[in-house]
Amino acid sequence: MKKLSMLILVLAFMLAGCNSETKTLKVFNWGVYMDASLIDEFEEEYNVRVVYDEFDSNESMYTKLMSGEKYDVIVPSDYMVQRLIEENLLQKLDKNVVSLENVLPNVLNQGFDPNNEYSAPYFWGNVGLIYDKTQVDAKDLEDGWNILLNEKYKGNIYFYDSERDAFLVALKALGYSANSKVDSQLNEAFDWLTQLNTTMEPIYVTDDVIDNMIAGNKAIAVVYSGDAAYILDENEDMGYFVPEEGTNLWVDNMVIPANAENPELANAWIAFMLSEDAQTRNTLEVGYSTVHKDVWEFMISDEGDYAGNDAYAVRVDYSKDEIFKYDEELKVKMSDLWLKIKAQ
Repeated sequence: MKKLSMLILVLAFMLAGCNSETKTLKVFNWGVYMDASLIDEFEEEYNVRVVYDEFDSNESMYTKLMSGEKYDVIVPSDYMVQRLIEENLLQKLDKNVVSLENVLPNVLNQGFDPNNEYSAPYFWGNVGLIYDKTQVDAKDLEDGWNILLNEKYKGNIYFYDSERDAFLVALKALGYSANSKVDSQLNEAFDWLTQLNTTMEPIYVTDDVIDNMIAGNKAIAVVYSGDAAYILDENEDMGYFVPEEGTNLWVDNMVIPANAENPELANAWIAFMLSEDAQTRNTLEVGYSTVHKDVWEFMISDEGDYAGNDAYAVRVDYSKDEIFKYDEELKVKMSDLWLKIKAQ
């Protein structure tokens, strides 16, 4: 039935293209997060024009939406999906078009959208440490996140420039929840990050961490698993480690804004991006973990492209790993504290 619905939708768009101007689909996604050839393929199949813009953070994406910019599909992370739902800024997916039956069960029905009424997973992963096996003593990894305070690695660390990820690392190193709102725990995390900043001389980075770690410019870096997967493929001296204290498990999702001008096309795009072919091409191009069950199982198999890649095979069902929750008060507090830390 779903295949018939998709066929009818395709035919409808083809017929519409014969009798009217070409429709436009506006997509807003993270930078360097898709096989660009899929855009051309979608345009040809649906006889539409795709306007594809990129953002570098959930917050910058949200700001642009609030400025009045209209998009048909956006790709926010879990906690931002929660915020957009709470603020009535999303519309529900058309489940007659968008099927989640081939999606990995562990990325579905999460707290930010319990029944996936508004969101369809796109990529997923966690946050961990990429390290140079020729420079880092394996025994030091037993310290977990606290290896970042080991003065043996002073001046030899890249740290991801994100307040939420920074407090994740500190809170987990101290044995607390990544979503803690307890002032005393946040103050301890502030002190931990201050110690890191003032004694370890970390270099704060974003996407430039990838090329730098491939080149072996530092011994340790805090990274997203998808970036780590790519680094591991490019430099055999690198290893990936996720501390036992726990980390952030994240899911980026495709959603449709409430003011989308082409919701039918938006649902078709999401269904297209969830297909086995698109998921395969995307994960090979980008390096982040696919959400498609069959593609996932192949990629981590002995014959798969990511066989033996510890960063690609994301840890699952670990009780200390957490998905971020949205809390505006906590966000503001962490942002203010992070600015103070970096100003020291």
